[in-house]
This record gives sequence, C-alpha cells and structure tokens, in this order.
Amino acid sequence: MTIYVDDYRVPYRGRRICHMIADTEAELHAMAARLGISERWFHRDHYDVTEEQRAAAAALGAVPIPARICATMATHRRRTGRLPAPEEVPAIQAERAAAIRARLRARDAATP
Repeated sequence: MTIYVDDYRVPYRGRRICHMIADTEAELHAMAARLGISERWFHRDHYDVTEEQRAAAAALGAVPIPARICATMATHRRRTGRLPAPEEVPAIQAERAAAIRARLRARDAATP
C-alpha cells in the first residue's frame, strides 16, 4: 500500500495546501493520524495537508507526485474504484483524451 502527496500548493489562510491520497481509505486515515492531521481535513478521498505536513509525510515514506498525476489518479478511482499507480497515468490520460476527441468528432459529424 502506498501514500501519495502532490505538489499542488494552493494558498489557504496564509499557508499552502497540498493533497494526500492513498491506495485505501484506512491507510490514508492512519497516515493522517501519524501526522496529527484532524479528520476535518478529509474530503471524500483525500486529505488537505500543509507543505510542512507534506514534507513530514514524505519523510515517513509517502511518495511525492505532481498535482496533475494526483488528480488523474483520484478521478480514475472515482470512476473505477481502483487507484492506479502513477506510472499508469499517461496511458489513462491518453485514453481519456482519445474518448473526448471521438465524442467531439461524433458531435461535429451530427451537426448540419
């Protein structure tokens, strides 16, 4: 099982917030507890964490990933129920882009 922390760093109340996701919700909550993060920072499938908490999570073994990779992983899990590995993301993004292009072509072909 793996914990991931992204590099999003959105400003929030004078700090910068990142996201922490995991293969399982239980694993995610366990890491948050180790970091002293309140469950009020849990949002559906991730925790919002400060840059300092992100660094602490990485020191405990969390894998740093780019925000775009994290977003694709989380979206894929919402659609399929499975969190993909970061190395699967380029193929998932390419498949999604191809599906969007196909829908646009079909829409354009149907338009008189």
